[in-house]
Amino acid sequence: MNDTTPLRTVYIVSDSTGITAETFSNSVLAQFDQVRFRPVRVPFIDTLDKAEDVAVRINKNAQENGVPPIVFSTLVNPDIQARVRQANGIFLDLFGTFVSHIEQALNLKSSHSIGRSHMAADSERYTQRIDAINFSLAHDDGQFIRQLDEADVILVGVSRCGKTPTSLYLAMQYAVKAANFPLTPDDFERGQLPKTIAPYRKKMFGLTIQPERLSKVRNERRPNSKYAELEQCRYEVAEAERMMRREGISWLSTTTKSIEEIATTVLQEVGLDR
Repeated sequence: MNDTTPLRTVYIVSDSTGITAETFSNSVLAQFDQVRFRPVRVPFIDTLDKAEDVAVRINKNAQENGVPPIVFSTLVNPDIQARVRQANGIFLDLFGTFVSHIEQALNLKSSHSIGRSHMAADSERYTQRIDAINFSLAHDDGQFIRQLDEADVILVGVSRCGKTPTSLYLAMQYAVKAANFPLTPDDFERGQLPKTIAPYRKKMFGLTIQPERLSKVRNERRPNSKYAELEQCRYEVAEAERMMRREGISWLSTTTKSIEEIATTVLQEVGLDR
């Protein structure tokens, strides 16, 4: 893909945060790699005045670019939705596409409540997510070793293989208390897991990475250091994988996987599917 690849604007319009629509649109548009997409998230469109402003933006974009932009919408208010739909865009109603069918199947009318999927601010589920985030931050990179018995999963692997972002994603998205602990050359010389986490082997899941990729990542953090040398990375990755095999710890390579894919695999392997 280069600068000559067609560019298409994509408006993601929602009466709430727009995260649901953005996630769905990313998955759909990823199927069209012949086109470059410029996403524009427009959240909290909950009045007719705001809907009018969005419609003006869409019309202006269509006029300037000569093609109508794509519009992903999770608007539930019929009047607000109708105003945005009148604009010169390719309108995709994510909720309406499914809600009407479910209404027919259940013989019920939906509530059409704005931001319904995000009304958990005072719920137990929301509290669990905050607790999980705080836990994962406190137990990042082995910096806090108390309360590991409360962890749902302990991610292990060499430095910079993706443990921290995976831990935080699990906490934020699934309320999973994920600790992470680095495997270091000192551990490899001893030939055993660090004593602080050894008792929790059944909670462990390993992450690994191709040495070439690891060297590149480490060089961004510490350029031209032994820590980032390819041979050092090859040594650490090989030893970490050998240790995980010996200890019976399931693991996967993060080299070509997204955080979402890594987290989903962890949930399945550790039995935390939620």
